[in-house]
Amino acid sequence: MDMLAFMADPAVKSPVYHQLYTFIKAEIRSGRIPAGTRLPSKRKLSAFLGLSQNTIQTAYEQLIEEGYAVASERKGFYASRIDNVVSLESRKAQVEGKRDTDKKGARYDFSYHGVDTETFPFPTWRKLMKAVLNEYDEELLLPGNPQGYPELRSSITDYLHHSRGVNCHPDQVIVSAGTEYLFQILIQLFGREKVYGIENPGYEKLSQVFSSNKASFRAIRVDEGGMDPEAVTTSGADILCITPAHQFPTGEIMPIMRRVQLLNWANGSTGRYLIEDDYDSEFKYSGKPVPALQGLDTGEKVIYMGTFSKSLSPSLRVSYMVLPQHLLKRYQEELSFIICPVPIVDQKVLSLFIREGYFERHLNRMRILYRRKREELVRSLRETGGGIRILGADAGLHLLLTVDNGMSEAELVESAFRAGTRVYGVSKYYVGREVSMERPTVLLGFASMKEEEISSAVERIKTAWFLHQI
Repeated sequence: MDMLAFMADPAVKSPVYHQLYTFIKAEIRSGRIPAGTRLPSKRKLSAFLGLSQNTIQTAYEQLIEEGYAVASERKGFYASRIDNVVSLESRKAQVEGKRDTDKKGARYDFSYHGVDTETFPFPTWRKLMKAVLNEYDEELLLPGNPQGYPELRSSITDYLHHSRGVNCHPDQVIVSAGTEYLFQILIQLFGREKVYGIENPGYEKLSQVFSSNKASFRAIRVDEGGMDPEAVTTSGADILCITPAHQFPTGEIMPIMRRVQLLNWANGSTGRYLIEDDYDSEFKYSGKPVPALQGLDTGEKVIYMGTFSKSLSPSLRVSYMVLPQHLLKRYQEELSFIICPVPIVDQKVLSLFIREGYFERHLNRMRILYRRKREELVRSLRETGGGIRILGADAGLHLLLTVDNGMSEAELVESAFRAGTRVYGVSKYYVGREVSMERPTVLLGFASMKEEEISSAVERIKTAWFLHQI
């Protein structure tokens, strides 16, 4: 093949090897480099592009790891066959082409749902899926363990121990299809006479889960440290549902003193528990990650919940919880009839993905990407001038803005939408009429936004909010 027509862009923040890898990947995915084509040797490409052979080697290794290229000893590197990518790319182009004409949508959407779909490790996932399905494994045809595939639970346990400081045994892990499903299990486990305390503001679906299951709950106010202990005491709640690593939606991290206060509250009665929802703890961009609250628990009072929705994809529908030993015993005695709803094939693939180190490498890539997106969003917002204040810790996949321009929250959302950009008012995350924000506040998620789109989207917001014209 001819030498690659690649030129590094010094204005792009990503390393040169990553730019080269991205370029070659796009050529292979589009079919411009057909399957089986021999890629230029490291020496020749290094001389042609003026790049070091180490840079070429690193780019080639990334392509090989993701399945876009293969190495043949003493022969060189060859483009892999990527079935169905052309049709996927065509479909993706169709979807993107409709964005401007979708009467229900907007050109840009700062939703906190979703992830960066372009970086999902499809080649690796397909390779592992093929490995699982190629075996004549009777386990694939059986109901499986009610708590989930044992190897997956073991993989989750190892990951939680070294990344989040969670102390548990694989037997304590219960795998299920979504956090909402786990909460329904807990409602059955505790009984509907228990009163649940939920954060206010907080995850909007939680109140719906409790209401639909006829379980009593109290909305408890949140301040900059998380759920207010005084409000907890007067609420009459038995079980608190909290997001201490990155409170949703405020984005604050619960300090150690508040964590200890809530643990002390839970230890004050035999019927009290804390449900720790660690929904996006993988993404902290400065300082050391904050260990899970569960790691501080010595009285079996914390039920830990996690999910792969933010780290991989919400479509996988894989979540899990870690039950204290005494609750595990009750679960196995009373609820062992509940079968894990996640297909065994998906569980086996995910287990291999974690066990063989792909998950950790994927997280490292996503942290870099999401950090860049957040930095670009913050930079663009700050360049709009006065009137905007950014709230929340340097973590997670969303941030909050207070806007001081004379508009109400509803007017901010509506004017941004008319300008082609969707943002989200924080009032929707409150239960009842209590809205304690002093200024109109909106939420902007950035995970599913393209990095190059962020500044354009913010420019439309600036025009709508401060120039009052589109």
